Amino acid sequence: MPPTLASLVHHSALKLTVRAGEERLDVPVRWVHASELADPVPYMEGGELLLITALKLDADDPEVMRRYVKRLVGAGVAGLGFAVGVHYEEIPKALVDAAEEEGLPLLEVPRRTPFLAISKAVSAAIAADQYRAVTAGFAAQRELTKQALNDGPEGLLSSLAGQVDGWAALYDASGAVVATAPEWAGRRAARLTPDVERLRDRPAPASSVVGGEDRVELHSLGTGRRPRAALAVGTAAALGTAERYALHSAIALLTLTTERSRSLQAAEQRIGAAVLRMLLAGESDHARAVAGDLFGALLDAPFRLILAESASASAARAHADGHARVAAAAVSSAAVAVPDTGGDPLGALAEVVESAAARSGEAVLVVPDGERLVVLAVDGGAAVAACGEHATALEALRVSVREQSGGDEVELVVGLSAPAGPIAAGAAYKQAEQALSVARRRGRFLVEHEELAAGSVLPLLADDAVRAFADGLLRALHEHDATGRGDLVASLRAWLSRHGQWDAAAADLGVHRHTLRYRMRRVEEILGRSLDDADVRMELWLALKTTAAAGE
Repeated sequence: MPPTLASLVHHSALKLTVRAGEERLDVPVRWVHASELADPVPYMEGGELLLITALKLDADDPEVMRRYVKRLVGAGVAGLGFAVGVHYEEIPKALVDAAEEEGLPLLEVPRRTPFLAISKAVSAAIAADQYRAVTAGFAAQRELTKQALNDGPEGLLSSLAGQVDGWAALYDASGAVVATAPEWAGRRAARLTPDVERLRDRPAPASSVVGGEDRVELHSLGTGRRPRAALAVGTAAALGTAERYALHSAIALLTLTTERSRSLQAAEQRIGAAVLRMLLAGESDHARAVAGDLFGALLDAPFRLILAESASASAARAHADGHARVAAAAVSSAAVAVPDTGGDPLGALAEVVESAAARSGEAVLVVPDGERLVVLAVDGGAAVAACGEHATALEALRVSVREQSGGDEVELVVGLSAPAGPIAAGAAYKQAEQALSVARRRGRFLVEHEELAAGSVLPLLADDAVRAFADGLLRALHEHDATGRGDLVASLRAWLSRHGQWDAAAADLGVHRHTLRYRMRRVEEILGRSLDDADVRMELWLALKTTAAAGE
């Protein structure tokens, strides 16, 4: 405890006597200051014991003393020490009355007690208090280290909560609660997730104080540009010096744990990449052997292969017209918070699926591959669901990064395979690639391969190259029809739709079948192709469907 006026009064060597404000002797003393100025307030910080001899004060004037004492109280002075036997044989009644009126502790300092002795006593008490705090801090650090080594983050949190006489919680990078101590603090910690998310968006290290049921301090964890986790500590009052030492020790230990986790994660990622290469090479038995306990559970159940790709808008426009533009920014109205990863949409997706898998206890394999991200996740599991929710949130938040920040637009497209097993991993990768290509063509964030099998092939052809082919193939027929010499395009469409049945197609057109036969011969003459060729009929039908879809 820091020194107080009471501890100075009980100091046997100082011989101080209380003359006023006895009920406020428990006030801490931050320092001792001697001043004979009529107004020392400009030179005070608050919390001082002011020592005077009244050399330049009219201490017998009640009005002067009232103004003097009132200024000291307003400045936050802890107490006033008056040396008797120097200019006054006893403390003037005017000063005693003013101190009683304002509740300012007034101490009588005997002539044989020098001011320096009081200063030394306060300095020694402050130094002893700081030493006790440092010693307690080192003891706390040893205990926290022991708990971290023996019981991991959970043990560390439990020890920290006891040392600060409050509660503590650990959050992952997504803002989800990982552990709390004591257990009853889980609900309080969960309510702070929005505050943790705001802290995550600030460069590390970052901290904030949140009010509410408790005074809660939030601290980011991690040494990188972006925090990897966060720590919350809730207490009834502000932390003291010893508690602050314990908190800082916990932050350091948890940061070391986080960085160690990152190293382990990198090693796991390298193993995962090796497992993926073996699966795609058809070496499923070797992949199982390498996966071991780390990814073995993932290979024992049907999985989905997720393939995500990131590209700048300028590159995307070269191969996909109308591709989606996204700002991965969270808004309160969205069903899912979209992590801000500094313009790294693949990093955001990896964070989403890994956090979801960790919370549900699932195995997940995440492998960065240049501008692509490959994910193997349990079919029907939390990671696949989180991927879909993330894409839904992105779709709802479709905006231009250029409009917001003036930077290059960054895009994300995701293809999801059908459920597969280790033997069919290569086929699943091809399915994910096909779905990814369709997502890029359609300007969507996510396409599942199963959608393609259940839908029509025509939307897959809706890009510039196919439209250009259709326009070129049918141009001569459109030019012929534009002269008013017949309706070859409509006749060709009717004939193809009726599988070459002359009577049915002629009836659809309202013409004689001989007229239709003549028109089909003109089509062959103009195009220089035979309608007896199945490939020609297929190309013409697709061209007609493509131009119809484009509204031509």
